[in-house]
Parts: sequence; C-alpha cells; structure tokens
Amino acid sequence: MKIFYSLLCFVLLISNGFSQSKESVLFESGVSEQLAQFRKKQISDLHYNLSFEIPKQKSENINSHLIVNLSLSDLSQPLLLDFKEKTSNIKSVEVNGKSIAIVHQNGHVIIAPSALVLGKNTVSISFIAGNLSLNRNDDFLYTLLVPDRASTLFPSFDQPDLKATYKLSLSVPKEWKVLAGADVKEKVEKGDFTSYIFGESDKMSTYLFSFVAGKFNSVTKKPGLEMTFLYRENDKGKIASSTDTIFNLHQQSIDFLEKYTNYKFPFQKLDFASIPVFQYGGMEHVGAIQYRESTLFLDNSATDSENLNRAKLIAHETSHMWFGDLVTMKWFDDVWMKEVFANFMADKIMNPIFPKVNHNLQFFTAHYPSAYAEDRSLGTHPIKQHLANLKDAGSLYGAMIYNKAPIMMRQLEASMGAAAFQKGIQKYIQKYANDNADWNNLVELLDAETSLDMKKWSEVWVNKSGRTIFSDKIEYDAQNKIKSFEITQQAEDKSNNVWPQIFQIGLIYANDVKVLTANITDKNLVLKEAVGLEKPLAIIYNYNGFGYGVFPLDGNNLNYIASLKDEVARASAYSNLYENTLIGNISPDKAYECFLKGIQSEDNELVLRIATGSLNTIYWRFFTEKQQNKVQKQLVGILYERLQANLSSNIKKTLFGLFSSVAYSESGKASLYKVWNREISITGLKLNEDDYTNMAMNLAIFKHKKADEILEKTRNSISNPDKKKRFEFLRPSLSKDESVRNAFVESLRDDSNREKESWVSVGLANVNHPLRQESAQKYIRFSLDLVDEIQRTGDIFFPKDWLDNTVGKYSSKYAFDEVQRFLKENPNFSPILKRKLFMATDLLYKAQNIKKETE
Repeated sequence: MKIFYSLLCFVLLISNGFSQSKESVLFESGVSEQLAQFRKKQISDLHYNLSFEIPKQKSENINSHLIVNLSLSDLSQPLLLDFKEKTSNIKSVEVNGKSIAIVHQNGHVIIAPSALVLGKNTVSISFIAGNLSLNRNDDFLYTLLVPDRASTLFPSFDQPDLKATYKLSLSVPKEWKVLAGADVKEKVEKGDFTSYIFGESDKMSTYLFSFVAGKFNSVTKKPGLEMTFLYRENDKGKIASSTDTIFNLHQQSIDFLEKYTNYKFPFQKLDFASIPVFQYGGMEHVGAIQYRESTLFLDNSATDSENLNRAKLIAHETSHMWFGDLVTMKWFDDVWMKEVFANFMADKIMNPIFPKVNHNLQFFTAHYPSAYAEDRSLGTHPIKQHLANLKDAGSLYGAMIYNKAPIMMRQLEASMGAAAFQKGIQKYIQKYANDNADWNNLVELLDAETSLDMKKWSEVWVNKSGRTIFSDKIEYDAQNKIKSFEITQQAEDKSNNVWPQIFQIGLIYANDVKVLTANITDKNLVLKEAVGLEKPLAIIYNYNGFGYGVFPLDGNNLNYIASLKDEVARASAYSNLYENTLIGNISPDKAYECFLKGIQSEDNELVLRIATGSLNTIYWRFFTEKQQNKVQKQLVGILYERLQANLSSNIKKTLFGLFSSVAYSESGKASLYKVWNREISITGLKLNEDDYTNMAMNLAIFKHKKADEILEKTRNSISNPDKKKRFEFLRPSLSKDESVRNAFVESLRDDSNREKESWVSVGLANVNHPLRQESAQKYIRFSLDLVDEIQRTGDIFFPKDWLDNTVGKYSSKYAFDEVQRFLKENPNFSPILKRKLFMATDLLYKAQNIKKETE
C-alpha cells in the first residue's frame, strides 16, 4: 500500500504544472548537469548529520539515520536527494518535523514543494545504508565515494559544488578502531559495541566524505602537525622501517605546499589509513586519506623507484588537500584539474626530498609512457571531456588526466615562466578557497600573469585529443655543414591541430653534444641556430624530455642511444624508439636488439625500467612464437649473467623482474626455482615475501613440474592474513588444470566475487598470460559481454583494468576478430566503454600490422 501511495504522489507531482521537458531531465537517473545547476541555485547552507550502526557480521544490514539542514531559495521544483538503492532501504522520511510518504524514483528521494518552505528546512530519513561503496570485509570496512557513490551509501545531494559540513556518529564492535573527517568528541561503550561521536567536519563535497572502521593498529605522531595512522600490516620489519618515513613524507609535503601556495594547511587534521585491498593507490578524503597498504609499507629490499613512488603517492594525496579538497571543481568534467595539480605538485615536492634523483628523468618516466599508451589509441580523448550526467563521471579517469595533463602543465609553466605561473596559482587558491572553480576561472587568473594567449594555447592542449608526429628536413652544404633545418608537425589523427611546445634537440658529435632549443608555435619551425653547424653523428630529438609526440629517428643508427651520457636523453630516446616501432617506422627486431644492448650497460634504474619494459612488450606482444624461440635462450642467459655482476640492488631488482617474466624454458625454470627455493642466493639482490610469492605464481604459469608443491609451500609461508586471503583467491587462476581456471573465470559473473578488484585483475592476468592464451581465448567474448555490468558495479578504474587483463593481453588475429565481431553485433555499445576498449586493445590493433610485416 505504501509503495502504491508513493507512486501516486509522484504522478500527482508531475501533473502539478511543472514543465515536462525540464522535469524529464531533472528526474532522470543519476545527476544530470541540469539538475546539478538547478540545485546549486536552489540549495545553500547545507549540513549533514549521519549515524551508522555497524554490526559484527558483514551480511547484516547497517541501520542508519540522516538529518539534513539546508536553506532553499526556489520551490518551483521538488527537492531531490540522491539515493541509488532499493526503495525498501528507506524506512521513513520527515520534513520539518512532519512524516511524509516515501517517493523514490530513478535513484532520487523526491520531496514535494508543499512539504517545504523558503529558507531553512530540515529533512530526516531513516534508512539502511547501501553496501556498494562500503567495502565490507569480515573485520573492517571503508567508504570510497568518488565520484558519485555517496548516493549509494546515504541520501545526499551528490554533486561537487554543494559543499557541506558533516556530523557523524558510528556504532561499531568494541574491538574496532575508527577514523573519519573530524576528531572523535565522545566515546560511549554499549555492551559489545562502542559508539563514537565525531565533531563537525570542515566543508567538503560529498565524494570526499569518508570513514574507516575495523580491526586496525594505530599510531599517532607529531612531525609538525599531529597525525594518526591506522594500518593492518603485521611485518615488524616493514613497520619499523616505514612508519617514521610515512609521517615525515606527509609533513614534508605540507611544508612545501604551504610555501608554494602561500596558504596554510586548510583542514582540522590530516590522518590516514592503509588498507590491504584498496582499489587505488590512494584517495584524498578530507581528514582521513586512504592508501593501498602495500605501497606504504616497504622494507630494505625496496628499490629507489619504489621509495620514490611511495613518496610521490603521499605527496599526491596531500596536494589534493589544496587542489581538489579546498578548491574543488564545479562539475566533474574538470576532475582533471584536481588530478593534474596533485601530480604536478607531487613532482615538485620530490625535488627537496630526493635531492640525488634526476627529477626531469623521474617526471618523464612517470608520465610519458602512460600518456602515450592512451593518446595513441583509437580511444583517445581530450584532457577535458564533456559530462552530461554525473553517473558517467567514472569514465573520465585515466592517463589523459593523470599523465598527459601534468605534461601539459609543465609546458605551460615553461611558456609562462615559473614565477608568473606560481603567482597565478596562489591567486587561484586564495580566491576559490572552500569553494568551486573551473578551468576558465584558472585561465582568467593565469592570463593576467603572462603575455601568452592562454585561451588559444589551452584550446589544443586541453580541449583536443591526440599527439603530433614530427618530421624533419635537413640539408647539408658541400662542407658537410647544416644548410637548413626545418621541423614539421602533423597531428597523428591527420587533423589540423598544432601543439605549441618547447623542447631541446641534441646534435651528437664525437666529443661533444650541441643542444638547441626548439620553440614550435606553428606547423613548421625553421631552426636557424642549427645553420652552419657540422653534420652530427646523430640527432636526438626531445633531448630534455619536455616535448610531447613522436620524433624523427634513424632506424639504421640506433647504437648511439646506450652510450648517451645524459640520462633524460637516453630515456627519451628509448621511449621514442618504442613509439616509432609501434607506428611502423622501426622493425620490432631492430628495436629489440637496441633494448637488449641497453639493458647490458644501463646503470640508471628509471632508464632501465623503460628499456626492460619496452623489450618485454616487444617480446610478448610483437614477436611471433618462432622469433621468441630464437632469442629466448640468449635473453635469459644474458639476464642471468648480468645478475651475477657487481651492480646496485636497484638495477638487479629491475633485471630480475624481467628475468622472472621470461624464464619459462626448462633451464630458465630451473634457475628461477633455485632462487625461489633459496637454494642459491644472488649477491646484491634483495627479495621479500611478495617477491617470492610472485616467483611462485610465475613458476606455476610456466608449468613447473612441482607447481602444486610450490603454491602450497608459498601459501603456508605467508604470514599476513590479508595477503594469505589474496593468495587463496588467486590460486585457482594459477592451476595447471584448465577446468579449475575456467571455473575461476566463470565465478566472476557474480559481482560478489569481483569485490576485491585488484585481486580480480591479477587473477585475470594469470589466466590470460601469453603462455595460456590458447586455452583462455574462449573467454574473450565473455569478458566483452560483461564489461557493461563491470562499469555499473565496479569502481572507476575497474572497467579499464578488466579489459586490460582480458582481451588487452592478446595480440592474435583470433582476439582481434572477436573484438570486431563484438562491436558489429553491439552497434549501441556505450561510447564511453568503446573508448576504454580501444585503449585496452591498442597493442592488439597494432600487432595486426606489425606481426603481418614480420611474417
């Protein structure tokens, strides 16, 4: 009866004189841009009071209550709170002290204007909390509400420009600890449960609200600001070697950001929690940052890159306190702004913390390969994308935001000048603190600090997709001196887009390198500074790693790359070699030989990672089986011999990673097994429990005769209960029995088996390893058919991860044909997911041409 009455009320609402066209947009599922704009004008002075009663068993409901206080300035339309849960989860609704019928349609709790007044209103709702974004485990849970998931947990106005304060109370099992966006003000024990009442939080957007509760260890330190850290790691060595560093990195980040922005730390507190199964590297919740535990806790086996990555992650999330939390985008089409500044600032923060690191090199290796991987694909898109409805906001995330945008921002800083750029950023933070801003707001402030035409400059970098392909035309006179030197750019997609950018060109001579600066603002650039110079032995474009695109490369003269003295130039040259291989300018066997030569002499870990990663991809994705068989023994032999040399532990760890990924021959497996079984020890190679687990998984995939024994021994050796659960989840994906692996894949139809998304991604990678693809390829269509549901039920990165670790692992014609058949049979396939599919299958598409040419 109640449901019938609710629907009747809704019908009466619609017939009450509202515009049908406006009504249809406002009431559609999700949060349309029109609804968001209307509510921004309608609602102000917003405060949430929330309580959650969390039971011991994760299968039990969480009874919850919400009180919303707000002011309304427009009653021409109903008030819509977003709650994307079953109607039966709503127990009662009161408005201004009076009970009203429950009207719940398309994920909105609808309150008629007749129940409201202009000015102050109070809405009270009793409900059962939604589970989708609660991440409930047996003995802990955590919220993760970005970008539009607050409304899956509690009724809310789930859009970024309706900032509010929160008062939270949690009832949890008494042995649990809690963490939220404000400090605990009161703690009351009630039998087997403890009730925690938190103070009022700072103003924040709904996606930044959070809490963590469960069986955690806790430590509080004061490296400057007092901070509390919840964690579940039980490795005493990792805890001892990591804890102080983690606190200090947060404080160092705060110190840098306060100085750079000229704005003090903007919130009540900065606490954090590390979570074993966390979906992302981190999430910048106000007052309670969440991290993936394995990234924070390192031991003495960690490489410089791993230590640097941890520091960058912490700096990234801390930067969000200013960029994203204090100043928030108006609408999620500008989500890239918070991410570009978090990454850009994190790169700057690293300079004083790691003074011995080449930070231009670090920037290049961190951003360029990932940006190119998506920008060269058929699924590429501009940094800024249109967003009609917030329900699609998760699709906006990816390398364009996290990697291309910082490259763009560094080019902008170089074009404006660092001082002018910083002054503009300080004005931006000051003007929009505790408010919302969009890209145009920032452009207006930066424009005042530079003669650069900001709108014209940003039009191509921010609003256009793709990258440029550079070509050159160099003429020499009779004395072998440069007569003319012209550079031309052509957009890879054949459009007329031109990317203004600054980069260096290195002219390589026997005893010298002449470095020239190219400032290209149009389609062509005549490099007058080069005229009259001697003909170089080689030319290295993008010598300083600032340029963005594919640069000219002489495929018959690659031997010089490994001997370049400048680390950034080597990294840039290796990257350019790989990109030229993918577009067909260099054959894969020539590129492979160059990378193989490089890994035998490279002594910089970051450069070596580019060389080993590129070689690994060429070997598995672009070599035929015949080519692999021809070089595999030599490759394994070279790597194993190199591991015996007197090298740094960082270099050895990187080389060992490549060795363990290709040691599938009988002799290779025998050597890898001896390392895993601790029969031999490689001097200078530091390995931890996770490394031994990864070796065990590789040996199982390589069909070692003792695979079952290896996996069982590995399981028994894992001391951390969270890591043991992960291994037990992954074990079926490692089975030598095809039917067991099939059952693992089939089990993923059930979304409850996909809750631990990072585990699922690793399991799928195991099943779809190149050595197993003949038996696994029957599930390509399964993975494609399921991706729409993956987007609906998974977190923001999971659809791409799902595709990357299924069809994205293949390079065969069979897989390519499956993709074409799927797209043909699904003409209405989501354009958003089609972009993700094209990104994930970029190497599959390119392999069709590269392998054909090889054969």
